[in-house]
Amino acid sequence: MARYKPQDCNSLLLPVVLSEQIIPGSFAFALNYLVDHELDLGALDANFKNDEVGASAYDPRVMLKIVLLAYSQGLISSRVIEQACRRNVQFIAISGDSQPSHTHIAKFVANLSTQIKPLFSQVLLTCDAQGLIGRNMFAIDGVKLPSNASKERSGTHEELRHRADRLEKAADKIMALHQAQDKQGTDDALEPKRQARIEALRKEAARTREFLASTPQRLNRKGQELKTNITDPESAKMATNKGVIQGYAAQAAVDSSHQVIIAADVIGSGSEQAMLLPMIEQSEPYRRAKHTLITADAGYHSDANVQHLRDHNIAAMIADNQMRQRDERFEGQAKYKDKPDPLSEKTATGQPKEVKRFRPKDFRFNGENTATCPAGKVMTSPGSIHTTTTGLRYQTYTAKAVDCNACQCSSQCLKGPLKPNDGRGRQVTRFEPKTKDPSNASERMRQAIDSPRGRQLYSQRIGTVEPVFGNIRHNKRLIRLNYRGKAKVNAQWNLYCMVHNIEKLSKTDLGQRRTQ
Repeated sequence: MARYKPQDCNSLLLPVVLSEQIIPGSFAFALNYLVDHELDLGALDANFKNDEVGASAYDPRVMLKIVLLAYSQGLISSRVIEQACRRNVQFIAISGDSQPSHTHIAKFVANLSTQIKPLFSQVLLTCDAQGLIGRNMFAIDGVKLPSNASKERSGTHEELRHRADRLEKAADKIMALHQAQDKQGTDDALEPKRQARIEALRKEAARTREFLASTPQRLNRKGQELKTNITDPESAKMATNKGVIQGYAAQAAVDSSHQVIIAADVIGSGSEQAMLLPMIEQSEPYRRAKHTLITADAGYHSDANVQHLRDHNIAAMIADNQMRQRDERFEGQAKYKDKPDPLSEKTATGQPKEVKRFRPKDFRFNGENTATCPAGKVMTSPGSIHTTTTGLRYQTYTAKAVDCNACQCSSQCLKGPLKPNDGRGRQVTRFEPKTKDPSNASERMRQAIDSPRGRQLYSQRIGTVEPVFGNIRHNKRLIRLNYRGKAKVNAQWNLYCMVHNIEKLSKTDLGQRRTQ
């Protein structure tokens, strides 16, 4: 029988030089050099007052290296990062064998809310020194991320008050059921479990009422009440293509040359219109060239935003909601969309399917106060033009009742039977196109973005900003924010954006430099 050399799978002590584990050209090497030689962390040092008394603290430079290296590898949990500092040789090398606990790591990130912007700016200055910011185009966009908050604890004050009532009624119902069984002499084996459930319901109801008593209503710009959340009042419910989440809309402005993030922020609202101007303001220190173009999608468009850009001579292309409808290149895009789920169109047994009725676009409007319905019948108009409160002009056309009653398409056209002795059939309204004002800022923006040159420039937006979000969400695994409050969430988002930028720096000569 063949003989083989023995194998030992038990622990083995090996000589390891920690400095040699940080390989030039890697993210860890660029991070280590950047923190030690490029960043000024004096503001973080000022947080410690233990020169003469008190326990020694973990070096904030070491903590920053640990967090950024962990985020670059998709490690977001502070407990997982703690384990990496004990077992992963790269974390041991970059931290100098420091082993901070998960509470120290979580507290460090949470306390960065005031210092995160200066740190982010210093990384950007290094990127600029390496020639990574081209200033040709800044693309602004956002991504919705779930936060560490429960959707069940979200609602208006009235909805939360109703939820507290239901919780108390549920607790009373369990108590009444238990008392009824107790009178009948049944076994009390489930009593501790029921008691714990009752206490949990009453505690949640009391927490909700305490929140309502201490927190004012959230109102939008129109004075309408917004939903708030008990766990994280600054977060918001947001609709995504995968359902409704409770979280924040993370914002980023990206330079088109090397996809460096030049501005980052978060907002606890699904509407991104209010973030356009703040993001432009944050990117202002790096927008030195007059030809720098700002691009954003329709979520940032509003007449006020476009007018502000024009008043301040900021070159920008902000799409509106009708841009794709005006672009003939998207004329046949409907055939590429996913077909609806057949189960979603099913109706209960015996219930008729909803009929799709004719809309104004299905009618043909003629020149002499007449129109033709889909069945070919003539509809007439008295010729009078009406005006809405917003200034839109419209004209109404009416069919004869006798034509509608005898029409085979009446089920697709009429919502119900016609009034007897009325003589009028289906009515349809045609709105006149709104008069275009060449001097209007929004109209000038539409003309610019619909031009061949405008379409060419705007088409670069999606290829600039979307890969950045793909890198952070997929490669870095940021699928959920694990902090509460806008300040802490903003610190974590900026740290991930710093990781993205440091990756760009690792490809330059900074990622190859060796210290003497």
